[in-house]
Amino acid sequence: MSFIWPAMLLLLLLVPLLVLLYLRLQQRRKQLVARYGSLGLVQGAGGQQLGVRRHVPALLFLAGLIILLIAMARPQATVSLPRVEGTVILAFDVSGSMAADDLAPTRMEAAKEAARKFVQNQPSSVLIGLVAFSDSGFSVQAPTSEQEMIFAAIDRLEPQRGTSLAQGIFASLNAILVSLGESPLAQTAEEGAEVEAAPTPTPVPEGTYAPAAIVLLTDGDNNEPPDPLEAAQAAVDRGVRIYTIGIGSPAGATLDINGFSVHTQLNEELLQQIAQLTGGTYYHAENEEELQEVYANLIPQLVVKAEEMEVTSIFAGASILVFLAGGLLSLLWFSRLP
Repeated sequence: MSFIWPAMLLLLLLVPLLVLLYLRLQQRRKQLVARYGSLGLVQGAGGQQLGVRRHVPALLFLAGLIILLIAMARPQATVSLPRVEGTVILAFDVSGSMAADDLAPTRMEAAKEAARKFVQNQPSSVLIGLVAFSDSGFSVQAPTSEQEMIFAAIDRLEPQRGTSLAQGIFASLNAILVSLGESPLAQTAEEGAEVEAAPTPTPVPEGTYAPAAIVLLTDGDNNEPPDPLEAAQAAVDRGVRIYTIGIGSPAGATLDINGFSVHTQLNEELLQQIAQLTGGTYYHAENEEELQEVYANLIPQLVVKAEEMEVTSIFAGASILVFLAGGLLSLLWFSRLP
């Protein structure tokens, strides 16, 4: 147990003084009884029949005072509370192929609209972050419960260059690790350019999952290094599941990019491998309604988390009950308060 105002506990030093005062008063009472009892001027309140019972109300009042003084220090206790909690990173593919219109109005716009509805349905205990990736990955919005900030970040997304699924996974993992207070992953920013290595953590036991997940929205048309399955293994080592959502159609669509006709199609096989490796699930969203249903099924974990909670009200209530018990016993036995 800890205290928000521990200095208030110094008031407990007054308790021994009150005990000494009470003992002093009892000593004076005995002297008065011995001096004037034979004259009938002092009543013994039932004589010797009261015995120790005489002190019970006073002891209850003392106990109530001690509890009240502890309450004034605002105690905190560690309690385990079940709650829906977790971190969800929405990893958006913003490569040029996301401008294809085989998912109306475009793959990008359909994914963005469904993402907004997913965010609206999440409890405040779930933190949602946003990562965008094309040939590189970067965090657009750190995990937060502020929905307006997430909506603004989604609105800023626009199709750009090539596709590197691995960069999107790495950027999403780093966003999760940073939010959990852990060291980010060491990765390669560009081919041939090494990033300073970070300590490699011990992989979590198999079947252990963190209260965090990555939702990878992409057509899976990977054309940039590194290997997406290596990035997926990094997620496995940290207990982070990846839910892959295939956007588009297997037949694909043809885009006109800088005067060139480029055919792009959904790579379901790769997305299925990533989901299976990490313990997630692959979904194929062929239209906006189906994509919204996918988001509805991605429910963060119900976890039991130990956290400190102020229990001042419990101590204050207990002190009142003890005071009442002492007062009632005193009125019942002596027809007066102690």
